[in-house]
Amino acid sequence: MSGIMLNLVCEPSQGGKSGKSRGNVKHERFLGRRHYLEHKGLLKEKQNKKQNKNNMQRKKNKSRNTQLNGGDQSKPGPIFPKFTCYLPNKTNEPSSSARRFSFPSTASTSQRHPTHKASTHTLGPLKYVALDCEMVGTGLKACRNELARCSIVTYEGDVIYDKYIKPINPVTDFRTRWSGIRRQDLLHAIPFDQAQKEILKIITGKVVVGHAIHNDFKVLKYFHPACQTRDTARIPQLNQKAGLPVNEMVSLKKLTKAILKKDIQTGKGGHSSVEDAKATMELFKVVESMGAKTLSFQPFS
Repeated sequence: MSGIMLNLVCEPSQGGKSGKSRGNVKHERFLGRRHYLEHKGLLKEKQNKKQNKNNMQRKKNKSRNTQLNGGDQSKPGPIFPKFTCYLPNKTNEPSSSARRFSFPSTASTSQRHPTHKASTHTLGPLKYVALDCEMVGTGLKACRNELARCSIVTYEGDVIYDKYIKPINPVTDFRTRWSGIRRQDLLHAIPFDQAQKEILKIITGKVVVGHAIHNDFKVLKYFHPACQTRDTARIPQLNQKAGLPVNEMVSLKKLTKAILKKDIQTGKGGHSSVEDAKATMELFKVVESMGAKTLSFQPFS
């Protein structure tokens, strides 16, 4: 028998290629492109740009670490800058002005209900002033009270403010019998806005003494902190010393006569705000000398 040798070469069909063949073709294309770039000198240029970019980034990071470390390049820089604490030291007494704390005055034209109280023994006499206002009637049937005179005296009774004030609205009743205000008194009176600024500048941050003082603050369009207010019409110790019911709101004239043995608000000329302010401060000093722990006004039923 004669022998027959067949040499068969199997080639993939035109319809598709195996994964291995596709991979080889892709790799050959990559090598071909790489050889082309090397031949043109573009591959080396691309690598140099990438290397320069990395070098610049490293220099930038190194410079940043040097700045954060205070300029000392021998030590690695911290990730975050140093944090300085300014809280007061509870274990040691403050030794410099950096640990001194100042607080603004609690007096405010919008504060109605303060949440703190001040001790009367921590405030010296210069912190106390007594205030009294005289009002006139404005509007229909003079039903609206407006400020026409204000007087302020010191703890020692010295007058530091006493001016006539022109009401905002036309006066319909001067109430001369009680206020002592006459038409001629208001001819050269200062405007209300100016007077309000002057008065608040004096009483802000001080303990203000008065009799039924809420009425004075109302015509001033102002609300003083309760912890810095002393109302002699609402201090039970004064009523007790005068031999009057503790829960009764007694007039300033009656209290002054019973305790100080003085007559005020006499005659037909009306009240004097200076006289009333001085009497109020004297009454306050009497009850203060009694050592009462609570001198702020007390509510009555």
